[in-house]
Amino acid sequence: MKIAIHCRKGSFSDRWITYCKTNNVSYKLVNCYDSDIITQLSDCEGLMWHWNQNDYKAALFARQLTFSLEKKGIKMFPNFNTSWHFDDKVGQKYLLEAIGASFVKSYVFYSKNDALNWIETTSFPKVFKLRGGAGSVNVELAETKQRAKKLIKKAFNRGFTHINKYTRLKDRIGDFKRDRNWPALKKIVGGFARLLIPNEVERFSSNENGYIYFQDFIENNDFDTRMVVVGDRCFGVRRYCRNGDFRASGSGLLGYDVKFFDKEMIKQSFSIANELQTQSLALDFIWDNKNPKIVEISYCYAMGESYDNCLGYWDKDLVLHNKKVNPQNFIIEDFIKDLKK
Repeated sequence: MKIAIHCRKGSFSDRWITYCKTNNVSYKLVNCYDSDIITQLSDCEGLMWHWNQNDYKAALFARQLTFSLEKKGIKMFPNFNTSWHFDDKVGQKYLLEAIGASFVKSYVFYSKNDALNWIETTSFPKVFKLRGGAGSVNVELAETKQRAKKLIKKAFNRGFTHINKYTRLKDRIGDFKRDRNWPALKKIVGGFARLLIPNEVERFSSNENGYIYFQDFIENNDFDTRMVVVGDRCFGVRRYCRNGDFRASGSGLLGYDVKFFDKEMIKQSFSIANELQTQSLALDFIWDNKNPKIVEISYCYAMGESYDNCLGYWDKDLVLHNKKVNPQNFIIEDFIKDLKK
């Protein structure tokens, strides 16, 4: 048995490679961007590739490669069930509605007139989102009908850039005011540089237009709760909103006390992961009165300490295991078990 791993520094592959070395698992490094990637995998039973939403190249072909390799009989992480809806909030809307998940009411329109007619009959505020983006990038609270109308007109004209540079810079300034350290200051410098010099993602990503997506705004949520399911383990992080902001994702303000994690959220997380047959699933919940509702989902999540600091994980019987949480090791352990079947 040999596993192929696409190596990208700072990604899940760092820990996968360490795991293979420590546990004497046969592996080889491959480059999924090579035209002959299928040939490179001729002596491997599985491929592990952590691709993310900031990789415009992966967005072009990762799902197609995954589907093709599975047809060839090569196991994948993430497999197609796990990844097809990644960084696609519109796709997630249809998926979560189809399985009857407890999901925040969402609306998508593909014509300007339909969207303008809808805002005349709905209430505000509403949360505007682009289909892609993480860390609360491309998320805005449309507080009035007038603001929603401006967003709609832009969506069906020149559209929105893949990354809102000004919102990103504003968030980094807020992080520096909170943290007052050198890494936070470097991010501000980088943010100013990006205003003048676009990076590779910005140069090669096309504008988002031709559709518009809103979600209901549910008040009185000072945090969201991210639950992650990997196999038969579920663990969580509470993410607090930025000061004076309704957004929690990307704030860096985290809580881990086990009392933060509601048993109903854990039960729902296991149920949805089972329904979707995912290898790894992160679900972001907020509260609608006493009812937990999903905002969006993802197959991957930030590396490192944010999950290393979890105080344990729950099994499917909702029993808490006070053991170290290492999501990347959990993923490769399950992947190897699946290859051995």
